[in-house]
Amino acid sequence: MNEDNLNDLFKALGHPIRRTILDLLKNGPKTTNDISDQFDEVSRFAIMKHLNQLVDANLVLIRREGRNRLNYINIVPLEYLSDRWVTKYQSIMAQSLFTLKSNIEGENNTMSKNNWKQSFEIEQEIAIKGKINLVFGALTENINDWWAYRLLGDRSKLSLEPKVGGKFVEIVDHEHGALWGTITFINAPYEIRLNGLLGMKGAVNSAFSFKLEERGEDTILKLSHHAVGLIDPNWEEAHRNGWEELLGKFLKTYVENGKGYKENQ
Repeated sequence: MNEDNLNDLFKALGHPIRRTILDLLKNGPKTTNDISDQFDEVSRFAIMKHLNQLVDANLVLIRREGRNRLNYINIVPLEYLSDRWVTKYQSIMAQSLFTLKSNIEGENNTMSKNNWKQSFEIEQEIAIKGKINLVFGALTENINDWWAYRLLGDRSKLSLEPKVGGKFVEIVDHEHGALWGTITFINAPYEIRLNGLLGMKGAVNSAFSFKLEERGEDTILKLSHHAVGLIDPNWEEAHRNGWEELLGKFLKTYVENGKGYKENQ
């Protein structure tokens, strides 16, 4: 975000009506008429001018459905402000390095945007027979051996750097790669937190973490995955099922029996 973008952003946030509009959109997308109806003493023309200024600042995204214009809040610039001026002063260890995209799917998407979710949360717990260091090593150094899902085909390689700012990446060659996540917190061998889209796209902020604890001969792996933004309603179920397979089948089998994901398919 350059200085001109920042000037537009602060200018857009400087008016109480525009801030109120953003508050209204936090609860879901609204048509321009729906927004205008909330302001008895403000003309529809004035509301349109405020909305256009929010659009220029990239704080509002527009979708057309027939003759209606749906307005969505875009959290990406607000997360940038938080990351630049708020989070860094709270704690270096707590800083979130958000991996965000601001583009959303084009007009060819036939699904009604009224069905889009605003957020989802996934919590799962898996018991894996093995020492905590072994499970932690599988999550980091050996992730390519058991992580079955690939964005770039079977020839790609996955790697994860176990350090703050370390990248969870998929690489085919120097010209083809994908970023799955970025480590924002690590306390080896007990916890890793990352931010990453994990196959989602558009104006979405997604964070996931692994917490490990030894319990007898087992290591208990606790997954937390939270996402917020313009979320396709199918993504929650897809990620819930995907995590169950990745961790409960592929990772568990790899740690307990030494078999990679190709031997489990």
